[in-house]
Amino acid sequence: MSDREPPRRRVPGPARPSANPRPRADRADPRRAGSGGGRRPGPGARPARRPPGRRPAGPPPLRLGSPRPRLRLVSLALTLVLLAFVVRLLQVQAVDASAYAAKADQNRYVVHTLAAERGRISDRNGVALAISEDADDITADPTMFTREQLGIDDAPEQAAALLAPILGQGQADLVRKLRPKKKGVRYVKLAGRQTPQVWKQIKDLKTALAKKAQKDKSTVNVLAGVFSDPSSQRVYPNGDLAAGILGWVNAEGKGGGGIEQQLDKKLSGKDGKIRYAQSGGREVPTAGSTETPAVPGSDVELTIDRDIQWAAQNAISEQVKKSKADRGYVIVQDTRTGEILAMANAPGFDPNDLTKADPNALGNAALQDAYEPGSTAKVMSMAAVLEENAATPFTHVVVPNRLHRGDRLFQDDVDHATWYLTLNGVLAKSSNIGTILATGQLGKTQPEANRVLASYLHKFGIGSYTGLGFPGETRGILAPADKWSTSQQYTIPFGQGMSLNAVQAASVYSTIANGGVRVEPTLIRGERGADGRFTPAAQPKKTRVVSAKTAKTVAQMLESVVDDQEGTGTKARIPGYRVAGKTGTANRVDPATGKYRGYTSSFAGFAPADKPRITVYCAIQNATSGSYFGGQICGPVYKQVMEFALKTLQIPPTGAPPANLPVTYKP
Repeated sequence: MSDREPPRRRVPGPARPSANPRPRADRADPRRAGSGGGRRPGPGARPARRPPGRRPAGPPPLRLGSPRPRLRLVSLALTLVLLAFVVRLLQVQAVDASAYAAKADQNRYVVHTLAAERGRISDRNGVALAISEDADDITADPTMFTREQLGIDDAPEQAAALLAPILGQGQADLVRKLRPKKKGVRYVKLAGRQTPQVWKQIKDLKTALAKKAQKDKSTVNVLAGVFSDPSSQRVYPNGDLAAGILGWVNAEGKGGGGIEQQLDKKLSGKDGKIRYAQSGGREVPTAGSTETPAVPGSDVELTIDRDIQWAAQNAISEQVKKSKADRGYVIVQDTRTGEILAMANAPGFDPNDLTKADPNALGNAALQDAYEPGSTAKVMSMAAVLEENAATPFTHVVVPNRLHRGDRLFQDDVDHATWYLTLNGVLAKSSNIGTILATGQLGKTQPEANRVLASYLHKFGIGSYTGLGFPGETRGILAPADKWSTSQQYTIPFGQGMSLNAVQAASVYSTIANGGVRVEPTLIRGERGADGRFTPAAQPKKTRVVSAKTAKTVAQMLESVVDDQEGTGTKARIPGYRVAGKTGTANRVDPATGKYRGYTSSFAGFAPADKPRITVYCAIQNATSGSYFGGQICGPVYKQVMEFALKTLQIPPTGAPPANLPVTYKP
């Protein structure tokens, strides 16, 4: 410690009076003086003593509690709340981030299909046969028909009631689409490929409801969730022309028959997609979109000629109606290339409106009907006999009125005395008995003759598909030679006991006309892709069936059928042209009963006979009015169609004289 003494504490003394004291205001006012005189105590004066038993006037003094406990509680509550927010943020942004992002995208973004434009189908000259026109798919967002959106429970029912008469659908079907079982569905198609007029009608109604809802808050626009997507509609400008070939497109936009079905993948192209943000059913322009463009389908060019198709279809339709027949078909083929120039069916249908079509008329009967051809098949038997050198056109054939073979007694279509015919005459007069006798020379035994004949039938394409690849095509029926029944081995040579379709029958005559070479029939010339490049169809398969010499001889024999007065095809004559042809009248199997009832009438041939260019085949099923003989009802159809085709293609006559092979001989 220091030796110095601590400083003494100065104690303030009593205040000294001022030399010039200032008078106080309460001195001059006795009313403000207290009981202790008119002065207030000075700074050093002692306070006046309070009288005992009396409290001071005014409220008692307020004593404040400590704030620390309350602050602690508030801090704890805030901490818990912040902690809950932090946990939730971690869950949303870290744990469930992907799930919420996907859900947000699903609710915000809409994906629509961009329908590809279907390729057109045209004839060989580029004339349109099937095209696509602008249309609309009527769509809806089911989430916009919920109570959360519109405030009512029956929005789907109200919307369906308004849309049903416009779309031609049942209300129940529309309600099911607008209220799907799966939750969260944002896109449904109410009706596809509707005309622009249909969408305009819906749009006008939708706009009217929106205006009414703005004026009357109790009104709800139940069509707010209905939209349209650009699409296309299939149109067939020529109505029922070539409908059997073209087919149709169903409500789903897929080919339902014919070329439309066969080449559906190429015609359809590839649909695209567009994805965009939406709000309230409308696209958000600033949110951007992603689009995968649609790839249009390829255009298909057929081998048919529209004008020849029209002539064939008109001729067969009139004859079927006149004969009160079940149906009929006409095939026109280019003998050199195998191209089908016409394939007509009667009755037909209009693919623009299938609701009015006869279900039995849908399809392509010329390729889908299997029937026994009758005498038009004799040309194959004669070609086999000539090719095997079993006979010549001048070979004498004695034809009795009846011929017993196997378990049957055979006859010709008319009773006659014994005929003395050449082999050419057997074909000209279409003798069943003469054909049996001639084909019997194909082998030393009947089974051997059967095998030889069967081999030629197969070469001509009988029992095999044509090569067209057409939907529903039949390949006919031809049993193996060793399975032929006792009667079949004698009926097959003249066209009974076997079956084929109309294109196969036409192909037989085109083979003879083409010098004995069979060219697979074709119906498609090529395709033009989205890039505009034309790709020709593959070359058809060619098969040598008989020699050129045999084919020429058979062609001359077929001329006798038409030109000779004793021939059965005189109604098929065309002035100025050499015509080769053959009639056919076969017993017909009724598809309903499986038994023979009625007849199949037919005529087949080509022209010019000495320089063939065109084959025409006609067949009529179950004619019930007038004649049923092929030469009588199909011969005129052949003539009408052949004349038109020769003029259209500007094929002149050759001017050469006919062969005039003998039909009979003197015994």
